[in-house]
Amino acid sequence: MGKKVTKRMASQTAQIKATQLVLEPVDNTRLVNLCGQLDEHLRLIERRLAVQIANRGNQFKITGKPDDRDAAIAVLEALYEESKNTVLDPQRVHLFLQESGIEEQVKDNISDKTFDDKQGEVSILAGRSLIKPRGKNQQNYLQRVQKHDINFGIGPAGTGKTFLAVACAVQALERDQVRRIILTRPAVEAGENLGFLPGDLSQKIDPYLRPLYDALYEMLGFEKVAKLIERNVIEVAPLAFMRGRSLNESFIILDEAQNTTREQMKMFLTRIGFGSTAIVTGDITQIDLPGGRASGLKHVIDVLSKVKGISFTHFNSKDVVRHALVQKIVDAYEEDDRLEEKQAGSTRSKKELR
Repeated sequence: MGKKVTKRMASQTAQIKATQLVLEPVDNTRLVNLCGQLDEHLRLIERRLAVQIANRGNQFKITGKPDDRDAAIAVLEALYEESKNTVLDPQRVHLFLQESGIEEQVKDNISDKTFDDKQGEVSILAGRSLIKPRGKNQQNYLQRVQKHDINFGIGPAGTGKTFLAVACAVQALERDQVRRIILTRPAVEAGENLGFLPGDLSQKIDPYLRPLYDALYEMLGFEKVAKLIERNVIEVAPLAFMRGRSLNESFIILDEAQNTTREQMKMFLTRIGFGSTAIVTGDITQIDLPGGRASGLKHVIDVLSKVKGISFTHFNSKDVVRHALVQKIVDAYEEDDRLEEKQAGSTRSKKELR
């Protein structure tokens, strides 16, 4: 094999959006090894580095921001060199990105707090539905999910956090960015005791996951969802059954996370494997844990809010997209909670004075 020569050709205009990369020497076996089955390695690099990669033979077109493109080029060059003597797979590509530090350099340039409106509105094509965000918070939420492996959507009911999470999962599955979707939530009733539920495991926990099912049915239709569940491409599992698993190449949604304990939240987050994305949704104003136990969702906000690679999106009543009265109901309950806290604080102060 001759020495590898890389040719780069970039537009000289002020706003460069695409870079051409030619990998040499031409070796079809190595190129297949580099791209992976159904281009899964390229899709993984795209998702990690926020670029788009198109190729024909040994010619690659990388589209994205300048720093992201440079990072992608460096990865492709290094992996092409490695492909001479190594059979590449998604885990090896993931580890290369992790060990090289390139992915972290790209993520360091991403602001977790706000996004430039000039980036354009993000939309999700999920099955037969084109889903567009309503408002800046939803737009930020979708942008963060595209750029982070672990994401939290926290806010009141009706803000679209669960529906958008399912949309992102469906899009990732249809684009072959993941191999399966995993839906889970803690089995805690909202102030009720449902007693014994008949049926097998799936039938017992189906009522708890109904909002996720409703979103899937709307995007994919009943028949397709049923087939995907039958083939285990969509997996439904109670949170308690996550322990000990390593979830690779999956899109995982943990819903109603306000009802997880601190131990459950830690257990869930440490299940995330190679090539996976996780979204955790919940409303910390509707905690149904028995005995006044501390919520794992409230705890994790303090513990992980400054960890790079993890995003937090906080929704409020202004983001509610249900009936107009829902926003007013959320505001009324928030005001009532503030009054209760104020009265409780006043009572404690009087007791201390005595």
